[in-house]
Amino acid sequence: MAQRSSLAVPYQVPVLALCFLAGAATGLELSVNNHPADFSLSMFPAPALSLSCLVQNSSQAEELLWYRGDGQVDLKDGNKVNVSNICVSPVTESDNGVTFSCRLARDKSVQVSVILDVLFPPHLSGEESLRIEEDKDVTMTCNAKSNPQAQTAWYKNNTTLTLQQDRYQLYQTSEVVQLSIQNLEKSDNGTYTCVVNSSLGEGRKDFHLIVEDKKPVFPTEAVIAASVVVALTILFGLVAQKDKICKVW
Repeated sequence: MAQRSSLAVPYQVPVLALCFLAGAATGLELSVNNHPADFSLSMFPAPALSLSCLVQNSSQAEELLWYRGDGQVDLKDGNKVNVSNICVSPVTESDNGVTFSCRLARDKSVQVSVILDVLFPPHLSGEESLRIEEDKDVTMTCNAKSNPQAQTAWYKNNTTLTLQQDRYQLYQTSEVVQLSIQNLEKSDNGTYTCVVNSSLGEGRKDFHLIVEDKKPVFPTEAVIAASVVVALTILFGLVAQKDKICKVW
């Protein structure tokens, strides 16, 4: 029994050593622009943005990787070890919500990400003329994209629009707002204004709606039948005329 106890000791030493080494490795950290954890960066559109990734608590050379979303960014050889910089140029509205991540090459679970929060007002202006036949439907669409998200309102002839639930429908997303009117009536004539308002500014667009009289609808079957009758009448007339000419001769 004493011998079995003495043999168990050597197997415990390497296990403890491995645990110690693993604990030491976990001390390695990354930071992006001095942020050691994921963060959001609020900014307006700009000519350029620099992001710098730094390896901390490491005694050896560590290769770094950059990602834009799921796509890896190409880095020059001198811009990969322990410190790595990228430049986003320019920063536009389309970069809003994009994530940039710096990762450790040998262990991609070690990473720091930054989400771009690009601020911009709504871009909405102009006017549009619509001529729609009575009893038909119409849809008016506005671009409501902005950051922060804008509030929208509809006006008719400069007065807040009162929605008729049986004929009016509103549809809105973070980028688009639509007003639909079903079964148009003459009373729907007027100028409809879409107003998009955020803390950074306001945009508006006018729709000049003209409801035209219904065009008379001719029954297709009756038109076809009448055309056939006319054609047959002409044909029979020609045949009768031919017979008369033949008898004379």
